Amino acid sequence: MPQRRALLGATLALPALLAALKPAPAGAAGPPLPYPDRPVRLIVGFAPGGATDITSRLLAPRLQAALGGAQPVLVENRPGGSGNVATQAVVNAAPDGHTLLMGTISALAINPSLFTDLAFDPQADLTPIGLFADVLNVLVVPADRPWKSLAELIAAARARPEALNYSSSGIGGAGHLGGALLDHLAGIRTTHVPYRGGGPAMTDLVSGKMDFSFATAPTALPLIEAGKLRALAVPTARRSPLLPDVPAVAETVPGFEVANWYAMMGPKGMPAPVTAKLSAALRECLADPQLVSSLSHHGAEPRPSTPEELARFLKRETEKWRPILQASGTRPE
Repeated sequence: MPQRRALLGATLALPALLAALKPAPAGAAGPPLPYPDRPVRLIVGFAPGGATDITSRLLAPRLQAALGGAQPVLVENRPGGSGNVATQAVVNAAPDGHTLLMGTISALAINPSLFTDLAFDPQADLTPIGLFADVLNVLVVPADRPWKSLAELIAAARARPEALNYSSSGIGGAGHLGGALLDHLAGIRTTHVPYRGGGPAMTDLVSGKMDFSFATAPTALPLIEAGKLRALAVPTARRSPLLPDVPAVAETVPGFEVANWYAMMGPKGMPAPVTAKLSAALRECLADPQLVSSLSHHGAEPRPSTPEELARFLKRETEKWRPILQASGTRPE
């Protein structure tokens, strides 16, 4: 009789035991995870020295502290393919939160409409964590060029179609879009020369190999202050408090506006507690007055968001730029 009662008890307990052993669905909430338990890699899709690299390195030590401080957050540069190489690396990574992407407007919103052979879809194959920052771009020319205004630059380009060259950090980035949109709205033809990051692009601009660039403020401001570059305009809808004496492009070319932003993403299928911890840590960093001041000094403005807000924003931006890219005829070079 005792054996029968024991067997009956084990049988009744079997469903509960099986339920306890059943794997939790991907992304399901659960008890706190020991995350991170090793170094976290923050992948940047451009060469060192550009705005994405600079701002990511400002963020990394603060993100490490916000995640508990035990494991380092390491910035890793994977330039190539206008951010596609870095994005693919994160898409292929284990979805455990230890490999993250500092995505840009080009990698996340432009490239899906620009490249026909992408092996991934940023909206389907990545996990949104949060927006990071809006980054100011500046239309700059080498100090030895004669143009003192955007109108003079446009006149020079109109007089010599395709003779003026502009550099950018890569195809499909905000710098490339700025040049393409200027050509389209101003009725000029200039030549785009893409680089593997903002740092190399600035090197050739300062040396005089390039004629102009819609450069990010983190790379351009020190060179403007040093007298090596001249700022002609900013591509925002109105003047920037950072450069109040520099006119907006729209003051000369009505309707012109190109925004630049960065966002943090992870591989598809990350556990919900890890995503939530990362998103909260990122928002905590963006509330740090020291980081806010450092980003502002480099022409970047914190833009905290939830993962859900980022997902909706990414959808809107992708849909916004698709018809513009089609109308401009922009293609990978």
